[in-house]
Amino acid sequence: MVYESLPRTVRILLLGEPSVGKTSLILSLVTEEFTDHVPPKAEEITIPADVTPEQVPTNIVDVCVAEQSLEQIGEEIEKAHVICIIFSVDRQETLSKIASYWLPFVRDNCPNDYRKPVILVGNKIDLIDYSVIDNIWDIAEEYPEVDRCIECSAKTLTNVSEMFYNAQKAVLHPICPIYSIEEQELTEKCKKALTRIFKICDLDGDGLLDDYEVTIFQRKCFDTPLQLQVLDEVKSVIAQNIAGGIENDCITVKGFIFLHCLFIQRGRNETTWTVLRKFGYDESLELTHTYLYANIKVPVGCTSELSYKGQQFLTQLFEKYDRDKDGMLNPTELKNVFSYCPRIPWHNLRYTVPTNEKGYLTLQGWMCRWTLMTLMDLQNTSAYLAYLGFNFLENETQKAAIHITREKKVDIAKKQSSRNVYQCHVIGPRSCGKTSICRSFLGIAHKKIKPHAHERGDSNLTENCCINTVLVYGQEKYLVLKEIPITRVSDPLQPHEVNCDVACLVYDVAATRSFEYIARIYIKYFAESHIPVLIVGTKGDALIARQEYMLQPEVFCNKYQLLAPQFFNIKENKHDVFIKLATMAAFPHLKHFASMTGENSSWWKAGIGVAAATVMGFLIIKIFSFQRR
Repeated sequence: MVYESLPRTVRILLLGEPSVGKTSLILSLVTEEFTDHVPPKAEEITIPADVTPEQVPTNIVDVCVAEQSLEQIGEEIEKAHVICIIFSVDRQETLSKIASYWLPFVRDNCPNDYRKPVILVGNKIDLIDYSVIDNIWDIAEEYPEVDRCIECSAKTLTNVSEMFYNAQKAVLHPICPIYSIEEQELTEKCKKALTRIFKICDLDGDGLLDDYEVTIFQRKCFDTPLQLQVLDEVKSVIAQNIAGGIENDCITVKGFIFLHCLFIQRGRNETTWTVLRKFGYDESLELTHTYLYANIKVPVGCTSELSYKGQQFLTQLFEKYDRDKDGMLNPTELKNVFSYCPRIPWHNLRYTVPTNEKGYLTLQGWMCRWTLMTLMDLQNTSAYLAYLGFNFLENETQKAAIHITREKKVDIAKKQSSRNVYQCHVIGPRSCGKTSICRSFLGIAHKKIKPHAHERGDSNLTENCCINTVLVYGQEKYLVLKEIPITRVSDPLQPHEVNCDVACLVYDVAATRSFEYIARIYIKYFAESHIPVLIVGTKGDALIARQEYMLQPEVFCNKYQLLAPQFFNIKENKHDVFIKLATMAAFPHLKHFASMTGENSSWWKAGIGVAAATVMGFLIIKIFSFQRR
């Protein structure tokens, strides 16, 4: 079934046989008194938002079969948000016409298979001393668009205002998406949504909502605390009506779903809809685009990182789902984290982030993977933070979880980067050892390199990337190594393959033509740029061959004022190269280390700058912490 988005005004249309009291109901609502002399048709009435219970402007439209054609009535049905079909409780034929004529007519005039909510209204109950509700529900079972049935009297004003209020509710809090009248239970989509909400509110991840968690849920959804006596009564109702709804004096997911089913059965749709909308759901029980994708703009020259709030939220999430408290997420625990998301967003973690020897995700690897996604695919980070409940738990949009860095040209001018995440592009000819360097960065033991397939769920933006932490003068930084695939040496590099915080140009010391490629790459793309470059010779344990190029690597580096080539041996698995790459990215003004007088002195001065920044940052945090007290 198709559902429309929530309207800004509610348009109520009254249909039914002549003389059932349609016009009288409208006039009784407006004047709060009954008159025997009514016109054939009331003019359209607009009720201001401030006098309606739901604070939404409401238009009420009357229909007169004698004055209007079927085409005109059909047009009114198309424009209406909800239809009230009126019958007279003392005239059986007016009730029979609802199923035989009016409901099929309404369906025929609803566009795109969208079934508008219908309220069945039995008027003139002042004329009888019995109820006809049971007869009405027989019709409702056949037509699921029937939201509810009401008995009222325009003459005595009984349930007149309630009728129009329920018509409003049928639009603003529709029953069809969340409850199946035929099956007398919640729809599967509603159950799925409520299960996600339950898991988000289950702060300790034990599968139960204790009193504290229920109180937090109540306060954030309804802006009011829940009295302990009321909570005890709620738990008592659950325990009496559904087996397994209460466990250890806490509410289970089964009890949570039953409670909302009970709300709806008692006509309190608005309670369930308030909860659903608080967690981002629209009328089709899909998470809205604005809820999933926060409006976060990353200016040119800036990058996106996790803020302190984002890191704190993700750390708590890791601890929540690490049920065996072994400091890592095994495949089952990782699946549970994303059980209420469309899918697990990552695969091939072993070759992307630090893991244990079994490939299980450690806290370090968990934070690395989120950091990588935030840098490379901010939209996906925003969506998954929403799926996992950041918006609800932090009472803010995902913007609060993201930090946008300052422009890189400002870092260069200030001679120090303020970023915590650096991108390093690893460039070199085929088979020179680029992949070995990336695997070594993750601590993967030396073995024959096997290419891994790109699986569904991974973002193309993070393909060929790996990330780990590196200490730069005592500060933990994230370094992303992105391997730039080279098919033919003659292929030019694209701008996105060049632009990075530091470049690692790799050649095979044992291959005589290997250095020529990166030498030409440096001259063409990096010699005139502000990007620091480190040249790395792989297979350092092999016999070093003379390169068939006009300048040998050492001479080349000296000519262009670069650090001398760094020799890398994967068997030794030393991290010196990665520390140098991260440090060069942190201090982009030191591009030409070799041109400095006293190379060690330059690094030492840079270290003093980092240390000073660290101390200042610590003092600022202490000051803010003191003020909050």
